[in-house]
Amino acid sequence: MAVLSGLLLFLSFPKFGSGFLAWMALVPLFYALRDAKPWEGFKTGFLAGMVAHVGTLYWISHVVVQYGYLPLYVGIAAVLLLAAYLSIYTACFAMGVVFLKGQGNALFLFAPLLWTLLEFVRSHLLTGFPWENLAYSQYLYGNIIQIADITGTYGITFMIVLINAVLYSVLTAKLRKRKYPAAEIATACVLLAVVYGYGQFRTAEIYGLLKKAPTVEVALVQGNVDQNLKWNAGYQSETMDIYRALSLSSIPAQGGLTVWPETAAPFYFERSGPLREAVTDLVRLSGRPLLFGSPRYEEGDGMVSFMNSAYLLRSDGAIAGRYDKVHLVPYGEYVPLRKFFPFIGKIVAGIGDFRPGEGFDPMVNDDRRLGVLICYEGIFPEAARDYKRKKADLLVNITNDAWFGKTSAPYQHLSMTIFRAVETRLYLVRAANTGISAIIDPAGKILSRTGIFERTVLRGGVKFIDENTFYAAYGDLFVYLCGIALILYCLIKRRRRNNV
Repeated sequence: MAVLSGLLLFLSFPKFGSGFLAWMALVPLFYALRDAKPWEGFKTGFLAGMVAHVGTLYWISHVVVQYGYLPLYVGIAAVLLLAAYLSIYTACFAMGVVFLKGQGNALFLFAPLLWTLLEFVRSHLLTGFPWENLAYSQYLYGNIIQIADITGTYGITFMIVLINAVLYSVLTAKLRKRKYPAAEIATACVLLAVVYGYGQFRTAEIYGLLKKAPTVEVALVQGNVDQNLKWNAGYQSETMDIYRALSLSSIPAQGGLTVWPETAAPFYFERSGPLREAVTDLVRLSGRPLLFGSPRYEEGDGMVSFMNSAYLLRSDGAIAGRYDKVHLVPYGEYVPLRKFFPFIGKIVAGIGDFRPGEGFDPMVNDDRRLGVLICYEGIFPEAARDYKRKKADLLVNITNDAWFGKTSAPYQHLSMTIFRAVETRLYLVRAANTGISAIIDPAGKILSRTGIFERTVLRGGVKFIDENTFYAAYGDLFVYLCGIALILYCLIKRRRRNNV
């Protein structure tokens, strides 16, 4: 049953599964925990977590072997180690369920609270790893995900676990020929109706605002440059030729913006030379601003610091702004705890350590403020929320998903980015080197998208609305309320037990 739960969780996410499965994925795990003791619950939950996370994160072995040039067994070990770490949270959830069931049998009350809190911890502890949190499985269900502008993704996670708990109670009652838990069923139906109804109301409201909003055209250039050639000095001019030809073939309308992916310019743009001139000449020729990614470095105190950066050029080729990536990828852009684990440095050989930027500050283009999310930053709601508070008008996610190959990772990456548009009620455009590039509206709908590993330009319109959201203003208040509710539940159950 634990293995079945793990498989259902894995199959709730793209590209292999369907988000519908998430609403029943935990039922087998609850069944496996019915007579367990806390430590047995921990082991059972750990097994379910391992199956789920190995299935979801198998692509890490591809990255380590293909681009870290390490043996296959090291790639497999990397997947297993990360899966084991993440499975600790599933194990703690299962152990908590067993313990709290001993305090009272209201699974539908405490299970969603506990899972939500553990997911929040996982998303922040040790720099955080919110990759495919439970709510992200629902990225295609528009009426369900609208609640994210109030609760963030955690409100959706809460609902999924609650429905799983109620389904388990209903099935248990049927198997044991007991009365159906009417109060639980009624609670679940009311909450689902509220979430779905809010989704319909909010979607209609957002689209009403969009009808009156000004439109700007964007051209998202997907160069599809082979990762093995990208940093080859002899291929840099050819890379620029690819982006030049694609950009000139699809110039956006007057007032529009062209966007290239992360590190689309595989050289130090700040250095003078023919490659820099190729970029600025293109911008002057097209007459449109250009936002693109390029590495950067600074020298000082005898040291050289490298940054993963995005530049915004005005239509005359002058630099209008620059953003340095803040949230770096552990073991991809830097090695945490290198002092204690010096042997791990080999995993990022040839990539080098980057220095994080100082903050999420929008860049200004024609009086419009652009919030740039480089690659991995698109999975962190804090970044988009910060941009929203700083009056960003458009979110731009530039990424290079070539590392992932043809695995499920590019699809998973896109599924998480969609929620940043809903949380902030801003359009989000996504330019990816090998795909998936996309245009996403403030209701989280994918208006257009590319495939992976195709050389193309995605053109479309974006609109600007100034719609405040509760989540952008107050953050993860819902999670803190869940924490308070769980503490109160435990205190009340303990008092009742002591009074018996």
